[in-house]
Amino acid sequence: MKRLAVYCGSATPEDPRYIDCAREVGAALAQRGIGVVYGGGRLGLMGAVASAALEAGGEVIGVIPEALAGSEVANHDCSELHTVTGMHQRKQMFTDLSDGFVTIPGGVGTMDELWEAMSWAQLGYHTKPVGLLNAMGFYDDLIAFNKTMAEVGFVRPAHQSILISAESIDALLDKMTGYQPHTPIFQMNAKEL
Repeated sequence: MKRLAVYCGSATPEDPRYIDCAREVGAALAQRGIGVVYGGGRLGLMGAVASAALEAGGEVIGVIPEALAGSEVANHDCSELHTVTGMHQRKQMFTDLSDGFVTIPGGVGTMDELWEAMSWAQLGYHTKPVGLLNAMGFYDDLIAFNKTMAEVGFVRPAHQSILISAESIDALLDKMTGYQPHTPIFQMNAKEL
């Protein structure tokens, strides 16, 4: 994995552990020689991931929509900063530039990015690992919900291992390194669907 897309919040929660987590992720990726592809902002967890990666000598590629690029939110300290027309282009560029995806705590936009990465993997638009950092148990309920979808039958057995989760960034990266691509829906026959 040479680059990973990092999905996270642009907000700064009151609890400092979230910013600390984001900084730890940025630094860990840089220390492993893994570049960061992220939303291009300088605020919240996004900014913390980017600044920590840059401080550790890492590559940071920002991808920001035009609507945000002209404001004070864009991080012009990135190794590269790409401006795109909208969110669809942003997510496509995340996929094109990265070798996998890491989701850390965030809100609605973060969930949109995570679920799209999982959906695209399930369908076969990519065969890259999709990681979820369950720092401080933030994603306990989401992991349980994903398990419920599988138990009910909405996630096929072949796709139940798409979401890779761990409670520390090092454990998550180690699991992601060992990821074996599954059979995508586009390659399944009618009996398997």
